[in-house]
Amino acid sequence: MENILNSSEIHNWMRQHGSPLNLIRTEPLVHNIQSLNRIAQQLEIDFRVYFARKANKCLSFVDVASEAGAGIDVASLQELEQVAQRGISGRNIICTAAIKDEGLLSACVDSEATIAIDNADELHQLSKHLSESAPPVDIALRLSGFEFNGKRLDSRFGIDINQLDQFLRSWKDTLSRPSIRITGIHFHLDGYSAQQRVAAISQCLPVTDTLRELGHPVQFLDMGGGIPMSYLMDEAQWRSFWDELHHAVLNKRKPITFKNHGLGFLDVQGEIHGTRSCYPYFQSSVQGEWLRTVLTSNFESSTIADAIRKRNLQLRCEPGRSVLDGCGMTVAKVVFRKQHPNGEWFVGLSMNSTQCRTSSDDFLVDPILVPEPDALRSDAIEGYLVGAYCTESELISLRRFQFPQGVSIGDLIAIPNTAGYFMHFRESRSHQFPLATNAVVTSLAPPQISIDEIDL
Repeated sequence: MENILNSSEIHNWMRQHGSPLNLIRTEPLVHNIQSLNRIAQQLEIDFRVYFARKANKCLSFVDVASEAGAGIDVASLQELEQVAQRGISGRNIICTAAIKDEGLLSACVDSEATIAIDNADELHQLSKHLSESAPPVDIALRLSGFEFNGKRLDSRFGIDINQLDQFLRSWKDTLSRPSIRITGIHFHLDGYSAQQRVAAISQCLPVTDTLRELGHPVQFLDMGGGIPMSYLMDEAQWRSFWDELHHAVLNKRKPITFKNHGLGFLDVQGEIHGTRSCYPYFQSSVQGEWLRTVLTSNFESSTIADAIRKRNLQLRCEPGRSVLDGCGMTVAKVVFRKQHPNGEWFVGLSMNSTQCRTSSDDFLVDPILVPEPDALRSDAIEGYLVGAYCTESELISLRRFQFPQGVSIGDLIAIPNTAGYFMHFRESRSHQFPLATNAVVTSLAPPQISIDEIDL
C-alpha cells in the first residue's frame, strides 16, 4: 500500500477509473491462509480454510484462495454461480447463506455443494430437491445455544443444541434417505472470543459421536468465522483514543467525533455507560496464534486438537476479514473544502459512506493524505471527511482529523486495509452513483493494475 501511494501512478489510475477506487493485492491472502495451515500442521490435525466470499466480491480472491488449497464459503445464489463459473467444484464449496430460497437450494444440489442447514424449514425445502438417482446431498447441521460460563451463547443462527435430539427424531425419515448425508457440524458465533469457540467445539464434539452412532457419516466440524486480526500496531494509541473519547463524551475535552458521537458510549449522570460499537482494531491474540490457543485448550483430559485427531475429523473455518488482512485499500479524491461557522472544516470526498462501512459505527484506522503534486497547499485545518449522499449524517468517518499541511482539491485520501468487508459489505448505488471500480495490483515495480473480473 505504501509503495502504491508513493507512486505517481495512483493519480493516473484515479483519473482513468474514477473515485473511489478499490485497489487489491492477492499475495497477502495466500500468506494468511498458509499461516493458519501451519498451526494446524504443527498440531497434526486435518484442517481446511473455506474463504468467506461475502467479505469481498473480487473474483481474484476466489481464484487465489482456491489455488492455495482453500475451499469457498458462499452466501447467495450469485456467489455460488460466480464461484462455479471459476471452475471450482461443488465439493470445495459450502453454502452458509442466512436465507436459502428455492433457487439457491436447487443450485447447491445441482453443483453438489455442502449446505449448512440452519432450521427445520430449510431441511423441508431441501427435501423437495432430493433425488434417489442423483448423488447424495451433503449437509452440515448448524448448531447454537452453547453454554459458556453459565450462560447461553444465543444466536439467530442454528438449531438449539438442547433441541437437537427432538430435531433428529422429527426429521428421522428425511435424514435416513440415501439421497442426503449429514457430513458435518457447523456453528456461527458472534465476536472473536477464543474461549467461546473452545466451549462450542467442546459441546459439538460429543454430537459428532452421537450422529456417527446413528449412522451419519460425519466427517468435519466447522467453526465458522470470527478469527480475529489487528489493524493497529500500537496498543497505547488504541487505549489512548478511547480514554480521550470518554473524556469528550463526558464534556471534559473538545469532541473528537462528529457531534460528540460516543461510538457506543453515553454520559449517564457524569459516568460512562455502554459498550464499544466498533471492531476491536487492536488485538493481541490474532490469526494463527489465536487458532493455536483454541486448539491447545483443555478437553477430555487432553486438548481440543487431540480430540479432533482422535475422532478423525477435519476442522474447518470460514474466515473473511482475517485472511484479507493487507489485501487492499480504498482511495478517494478530494472535491471540496468548506469551513463551518464553528471553525471546523468539511472535506468532501468523491465517494459515499457505504463504500467503507460494515455494521460498525466507524472505521478506526487513520486515512492517509496523498497530495496532488500541482495543487496549491492550504493552511493547516481540522475537520471531517464527508461523502456524496444527501443526508446530514453522510460522513466517511465520524472522527475529526487534523491536516497539518492542509488539504487541497485533487488530493487523494487513502483508507488502508479495507479489503475485508469494508469495500463491499454495504456498498450502495443510491443517487445512481456507480459502484467503485476494483483493480488488482499486478506489479509493484513498475506499478501496474488490471480490472478485477467482477467489473468486466
